[in-house]
Amino acid sequence: MTSHKPLQALFSVYNKLGCVDFAKTLDQCGFSLISTGGTAKSLSDAGVKVQQVSDVTKFPELLDGRVKTLHPNIHAALLAKLDSEKHLHDLETHQIKPIQLVVVNLYPFEEIVSKSETTLDIALENIDIGGVTLVRAAAKNFAHVVVIVDPQDYSWVGEKIKSGGISAISLQEKKDLALKAFQHVCAYDAAISEYLAKVRLEDQSPIQQLVPRTLLRNYQHQLDMKYGVNPHQIPAAIYKIKGSDLPFKVLHGTPGYINFLDALNAWQLVKELKEATGLAAGASFKHVSPAGAAVAVPLTEEEKEIYEVVGKDLTPQALAYLRARQADPMCSYGDFAALSDVVDEATANILKIEVSDGIIAPGFDDKALDILKQKKGGKYIVIQADSNYQPPPVEIREVYGVTFYQSRNDAKISKENIQNIVSAKKDLSPDAIRDLLVATITLKYTQSNSVGYAIRGQMIGVGAGQQSRVDCAKLGVSYVAHPGGSIQDESVTKAADQYEMVMVHTGIRLFHH
Repeated sequence: MTSHKPLQALFSVYNKLGCVDFAKTLDQCGFSLISTGGTAKSLSDAGVKVQQVSDVTKFPELLDGRVKTLHPNIHAALLAKLDSEKHLHDLETHQIKPIQLVVVNLYPFEEIVSKSETTLDIALENIDIGGVTLVRAAAKNFAHVVVIVDPQDYSWVGEKIKSGGISAISLQEKKDLALKAFQHVCAYDAAISEYLAKVRLEDQSPIQQLVPRTLLRNYQHQLDMKYGVNPHQIPAAIYKIKGSDLPFKVLHGTPGYINFLDALNAWQLVKELKEATGLAAGASFKHVSPAGAAVAVPLTEEEKEIYEVVGKDLTPQALAYLRARQADPMCSYGDFAALSDVVDEATANILKIEVSDGIIAPGFDDKALDILKQKKGGKYIVIQADSNYQPPPVEIREVYGVTFYQSRNDAKISKENIQNIVSAKKDLSPDAIRDLLVATITLKYTQSNSVGYAIRGQMIGVGAGQQSRVDCAKLGVSYVAHPGGSIQDESVTKAADQYEMVMVHTGIRLFHH
């Protein structure tokens, strides 16, 4: 449908996906098209009649293309209120035709700076100025200008215009497009801010120790959850930081808020246990603390009878989860499981008979996945972790409208942390070192105050979230590892010597909340 009024659309896009077809639609509906250099060539080559921006501004591109659209003939055309006599008079006086539709997307800044070879100079040249200004101007004046930053909107906008002209797009739809446009610009600026902050840190300047004065994060919606921690906490959703991937993929089931918290903490735990010990690791999580954790140490014949697995196939993965589950079978009832290695059929057969809500692991063989998909009437949750995922260096949490910012707890526990033996007794066997690693790493992901007990590569007690350290520690132990650095270190060491215990200072405090 061709309007009786002269209509103009401005195109300036880096991502030209769908651009030509949309431009042809507008051309057929009576729009005159204006475009910047690269986009104009793409449209012209496709047979679309288009006018160069320089023909409208009566000014050539300047400064190697840094200045193209920054001109009153463009921005007055975008910012004019078409229901204002004063604005219309100004346009007429200066012979400026209004622009009713703008199609813009920006230089791919995040893609450019993600490349290792990108220098600061290259990054700066890929900061879009004119495009951002066009978007903001059009979005501000959304009552009179349709602004499109997402190629996915070409189709429905084109259909609306074909059926009823530009007036077929409602004010609410224009407002929604403007909101998307401002969010697009906000995300773009956040990416630039994060990059420049990172460059400042890498520059090793004295200011690197300071936390950001203004905190900008760009989150993108990924999936909805049924509810939050409790059923009345609606809505609830998962977001990711733009420019990064989620560290997992949901293969089956519908995880909830607590499922995800358990899964992400449990996965970190088993991944670190595997790295520290070289053994397949398993964990059984309940309400964001491990009910059990273990590495793949073979079972004794007595343990096989107790765990009811005599004659069953026990691969390292199966051993790891079985030991983790049996650390505290009562607390593990309805657990979220985690494995450091690909889940095989043997492990799936153990999970099959346990009351469990879900599992996270780096992979699943076909038979194992088939078994797990049938569990819980087809509702069992299966999450695949990304072993190569690198988390951001900082963590941000909001509580009651207050935002907390801290460096992520990336302390790696290894055998080097079990070297500082402070007690008189110094005998520490390889098995004891392994068990201390299992206990210490498990406590890293246990709600504090916490105390853990491990033997033969298996946690046999996890005290989580205790207000009293004394009550938490009322069990007997043969070997002890703790951070050290307390004013009571000397008296505690004397007590260890009195009972002929071996005590190690790890040098790392591992509170977890």
